[in-house]
Amino acid sequence: MGSRTFFGKLARIWRHRWIDRAEIARALPPDLLERLAARVGASERRHSGEIRICVEAGLPNSYLWRDATARERAVAMFGKLRVWDTEHNNGVLIYLLLVEHAIEVVADRGIARKVSEQAWAAMTQRMSQAFREGRFEDGLTQALAEVSALLVEHFPLAPGEADGNELPDAPVVI
Repeated sequence: MGSRTFFGKLARIWRHRWIDRAEIARALPPDLLERLAARVGASERRHSGEIRICVEAGLPNSYLWRDATARERAVAMFGKLRVWDTEHNNGVLIYLLLVEHAIEVVADRGIARKVSEQAWAAMTQRMSQAFREGRFEDGLTQALAEVSALLVEHFPLAPGEADGNELPDAPVVI
């Protein structure tokens, strides 16, 4: 992204400042956010991992001025939301940047060792297709199901073990 022209950079900044939280509410209304939180909670009762969803309308100015990518912001939010700070290092962040139609999945080292980059990329592609068709709930529900299946496979709860629920289940809307 560092090769943008001056006017390309200004256009990007303008797009990011023009979009607001109302765009998030149109794409992901409050009742959908509640359903997603419930799905995250249900998923986490089946494994020891943690799943966070973060939705952002546009990047902060500091990211835009230095021409940062959605991936850079996702990695920063992974840290800020403490997804890295789980007992088994098996947190997963699903990050959506609405203005750029960008989707990033950031996995902590425990789960990243067990799941290939290609698997994460394929998941992101399936989500992206659903989003292009305006099916945000379907795309996020499918991604949650896929992440959950991977966490159940690699980090199942032992019989009788309770989920510690180390992080909140509700999606973060910025």
